[in-house]
Amino acid sequence: MPKQALFAGLVVDEFDRPVEAAYVGDEPCYVVDDAGFRRHIPSEQVDRQVLKMMAEQIEGHEDLLAEQAGKMLGQDDIFTRAALEQQFKNIEQQLDQVLQTGIPEDGRAYMGMLGFKIVINMHGEVIDLNQPGIASDEGE
Repeated sequence: MPKQALFAGLVVDEFDRPVEAAYVGDEPCYVVDDAGFRRHIPSEQVDRQVLKMMAEQIEGHEDLLAEQAGKMLGQDDIFTRAALEQQFKNIEQQLDQVLQTGIPEDGRAYMGMLGFKIVINMHGEVIDLNQPGIASDEGE
């Protein structure tokens, strides 16, 4: 299975215009319209930035996330919690695996319905990551 743009359909440019996903050879890219010039940005460049931002939000909250994930799975015992917490602590390894396997199309569609949106500039830098339902540190 060829690699694909991880967040295809969820990326917009800084003017809130949808960004296409395309291939240059076998490399997936996000295509940004720069006044008629189509800039092809390797998707991994954008995807890694997004995954890193998500990992930073997890950092320091592994125990709470493991507890909640255990409850959602109906596995609210200490062994499951410990295993989940360890997975969250080793999130960098998990992210590399996500880059290799991708996110299923229905998963991306669900993220889009929830309002998940990535804003990039014409150079492929993530300038905003909208994750509805994520509480900010201000209201703790």
